[in-house]
Order: sequence, then C-alpha cells, then structure tokens
Amino acid sequence: MRLIIQNNYDDGSIWAARHIAQAIKDKAALTDAPFVLGLATGSTPIGTYAELIRMYQAGEISFKNVITFNMDEYVGLPVEHPESYHSFMDKYFFNHVDVPRENINILDGNAPDLKAECDNYEKRIVAAGGIDLFLGGVGEDGHLAFNEPYSSLQSRTRVMDLTYDTLLVNSRFFDNDINNVPRQAMSVGVATVTDAKEVLILAFGHKKARALQAAVEGPMTHVVTLSALQAHPCGVIVCDELAAGELKVNTYRYFKEVEGID
Repeated sequence: MRLIIQNNYDDGSIWAARHIAQAIKDKAALTDAPFVLGLATGSTPIGTYAELIRMYQAGEISFKNVITFNMDEYVGLPVEHPESYHSFMDKYFFNHVDVPRENINILDGNAPDLKAECDNYEKRIVAAGGIDLFLGGVGEDGHLAFNEPYSSLQSRTRVMDLTYDTLLVNSRFFDNDINNVPRQAMSVGVATVTDAKEVLILAFGHKKARALQAAVEGPMTHVVTLSALQAHPCGVIVCDELAAGELKVNTYRYFKEVEGID
C-alpha cells in the first residue's frame, strides 16, 4: 500500500487527477484497448474531477478511449433527481469531458430486477476487460463504496441496506432530512473494487482520520472494509494532513520518507 500525504484537499485532489491522467496515457502508449476507469461520487472526488476537467480543457488528456463504471447508485431514486448519482456524474464530470456516452456505466436503481442488474454489472466489467483503476473514497466508519461495516471482503455488486450513520451523513444532500434519504443503494462489492489492477482512494479532512488509521495500521477486517486494500498489490490512498492526524508518528514519517515528500 502507498499512502500519499498531501498538505490539503486541493493538493491531494490534483495529485490524484494527475495520477489518473498518467495511467490513461501509459496504457494508451502500449495498446489501443480502452482504459477502464472506476469512479466514485460524493463531495470527496469533486476536486479530482475538477482537475481532470481542467486538464481535458487544456488539451492535456482525452477520455475518448475510456470506459467508466461507477461504484453505486441509490435504489428507487429517479435518474433525473438532482441527488441521483447519474445526475452527480453529469454535473461534476461527464458533461465537461469527452467520455462517449455509450462508454458510461452506472447501476440502474430503478431496474425491475435489481439482483439481475447487479449480476449483469459484474459481467459488463469483465466484458470490458476488468477495471484498470478504481477511484474511491472512504466513509467515516471506514466503509468502501456502500460496503458498510461487516460487509464481506469477498462481496460483489448487490443491493445494500444503508446504516443510520450513512443515512445521517448523506442527509446533507437531502435538505438535512434523514427521512428523504433512500434506505437502500446498489453498490459494487469489496472484491469488485479490489479486483481492479489499481485502486486509488481519497481520504480528506479530520472526520476521516480514524477510518484512515484503522485501514492503514489496523488489521484487515470486515469491520473496516477499506482495510481490504492492505492485500492489494497496487493500492494507493491519497490523504491530507488532517486525515493523517491519527496515524502513529513513525507511520507518518515512513510514508513521507518513502514518497519523498518533505
């Protein structure tokens, strides 16, 4: 596991965006096969998307040969709802870059058969050649995507019942009314994410400090699903100084030293 400790949210977001852009370019130099990119929603990746958009507008990167798969979507929320993850991705990324619409994959939370939709999503990922890089965030309790604590580390895409803590955190997007938050979501599983060739996780702010500490220094456990990244051959976490606040001094020094960050 790599831990990239940046000064603040903006620096971390820029680092992540440039890392993603370079990964796309590196694959393009070797093959004509599309780059398969896993994407996340929520406030955390907005800065990363903004930098990727800036790079695209500056002619530094193209997404024409990129296929995307999003991590999750609410169950029962209309696609056109402003808080659906379809709407989120259009607003913060897809409407501003050249990803072909036919290359965009997001779970359908209104599918008549939700299990079949989840199973087919896994098949679509395999048919695309597997995910090259999965971008994600982490919840305050250490959850990855909507894989709440005690989710199996071998889990696959499925319907999840959301915990009270997750509903409470997400209520800020629904007029701060927890009753307006959908009670279920469709989510890729932990194993779906860790099957990616590379996993890039963002963790910013003091509210993520305990989750980051548990994932980096604690045991690999279903209590903290992000801890599954410990076993990944190419797992990267980008954090800021606030999120690194609960790490042991020697852990902090180690990752600063190996990454050559002063």
